[in-house]
Amino acid sequence: MYTYIIKSNITNKYYIGSTQNIEERLSQHNAGLTRSTKHGIPWKIIYYEVCLTKSESLKKEKLWKSYKGGNAFKKLLGSVA
Repeated sequence: MYTYIIKSNITNKYYIGSTQNIEERLSQHNAGLTRSTKHGIPWKIIYYEVCLTKSESLKKEKLWKSYKGGNAFKKLLGSVA
C-alpha cells in the first residue's frame, strides 16, 4: 500500500490518498476519473510512503490530511525538497 501526495500546477492544490497501485491511481487522477481531482489535471506525485497494511496506509492518510495547510504539512513537504 502507498500513501501519496499529488499536486496540480494548474490549481496549486494538493490531494492526499492511498492505493495499492500508485502508477494506476495517478493515471486515474490524470484521466479525470476522480471527481475531486478532475479540475486540476495534470497531477504529479510529489511524495509517497510505502505502508505494510491498508490500515497503516489509511491512518497515515488521515494524519496527513489533518496537517493540510499547517506547519506539519509544510514540514512534510519540506522533506521532499
